[in-house]
Amino acid sequence: MTANPLTYATEKQKMLANQFYKHLDAELTQERDRAAELTYDFNQTRAIENDHRREILTQLLGAQGENCEIKPPFRCDYGYNIELGHRVFVNYGCIILDCNRVVIGDDTLLAPGVQISAAYHPTDYEPRREKLESAAPVFIGKNVWIGAGAIICPGVSIGDNTTIGAGSVVTKDIPAKVLAVGNPCRVIRQLASEPPR
Repeated sequence: MTANPLTYATEKQKMLANQFYKHLDAELTQERDRAAELTYDFNQTRAIENDHRREILTQLLGAQGENCEIKPPFRCDYGYNIELGHRVFVNYGCIILDCNRVVIGDDTLLAPGVQISAAYHPTDYEPRREKLESAAPVFIGKNVWIGAGAIICPGVSIGDNTTIGAGSVVTKDIPAKVLAVGNPCRVIRQLASEPPR
């Protein structure tokens, strides 16, 4: 966790500043409950109810570009920290723990079962016992493909035009225009071709 000399008044401010915060705080609990209600409604929609799905996502997400699609079931913590670019596609069963910003660039594809977590807990047991946690932002570039079941850890950035293999666990930044796979996820090849236009 990055040291921050500023003092924040609320648990939400601490959360967004990647400081220890109490997730059981009343304001944060109320906001998570709101997101849970909206995702419940979203996950109950029928396939033909695209307009209703878009209405719910407009209430839930912090930002979404044109022609985004999320397939239910979908889960998130707050929703308002998720920013989707244009034409982002999120397949079935994805989870985004957005206790801090999660930014996903234009034309990025998430395969089924992808998990993105900005949230993390202290490794020391004493602050964990006090119910403290932290959250670091996640940034995913444009035209990225993240394979099925991949896990993107807190504080990670993934560069434009990169592919993350199925089942990978991304614990560190991955540069642009590479193929990266494994646990922990590692670059195995530079991608030479330009993406199709």
